[in-house]
Amino acid sequence: MVDGGGSDGSGRRGWVRDNVFLASAAILAIGMVAGGYLLGDGLLRAKQADRSVTVRGLAEKDVTADLATWTIAYSAQADDLATAQADIDADTKALRGFFTELGFDGDALQPTGANVSQFNNNYGSTTYTIRQRMSLRTNDIRKAQAAVKRQFDLIRRGVVLEEGSGMAYSFTKLNDIKPRMVAEATKDARASAEQFAKDSGTDVGGIKSATQGYFSVESRDGDSGGSWGVSDTPYKKVRVVTTVDFYLD
Repeated sequence: MVDGGGSDGSGRRGWVRDNVFLASAAILAIGMVAGGYLLGDGLLRAKQADRSVTVRGLAEKDVTADLATWTIAYSAQADDLATAQADIDADTKALRGFFTELGFDGDALQPTGANVSQFNNNYGSTTYTIRQRMSLRTNDIRKAQAAVKRQFDLIRRGVVLEEGSGMAYSFTKLNDIKPRMVAEATKDARASAEQFAKDSGTDVGGIKSATQGYFSVESRDGDSGGSWGVSDTPYKKVRVVTTVDFYLD
């Protein structure tokens, strides 16, 4: 009886062990199948996520300068330093009178540099040259334009403007318009991406990455400023190009 009981117990334990093994194998197989499906689906979704298009968007805006800077360079030459200095002082007085007549404050015109040079010729005489630079800074653009139009009045007063003299207009409120322009450039980029997606039979998703780009402020009509004989204007064009990478669905 003891042996028979032991035989029955061993058989039962073997049956349980075999069923546990089969169940474990079944669970493992199901897990492998599910894992393979999820892995394949994940790879497919990852591959789809890699689908993107990179486009550029442009935004431009015409603005008016809010700062005018006029650099005025002039000089005087004489055989002695005292005479050259007196001539420079006379030109400086004429300049201040010119701008005062136009309605500028006395502080609007400020000296920005001066230098003295001398030249000894072969005949034993010396020539002294004094060069001086003055700068006008104003936010009154109309008044600045009026001053430039009358610059030949300075020549009539004996002030000879040298190379390097010229009016430059600047736009200093770029930060006020940046957000809106970036939004417009991004909108323009999305329009390009949507056209690309339409042509390729896909849809445009969200933004994968974006680069704002560089803002440039240039003369609207292609003029340049800052040098004698070259005309600058207060009418500027602000431009920005953004680069945006969109997902494709």
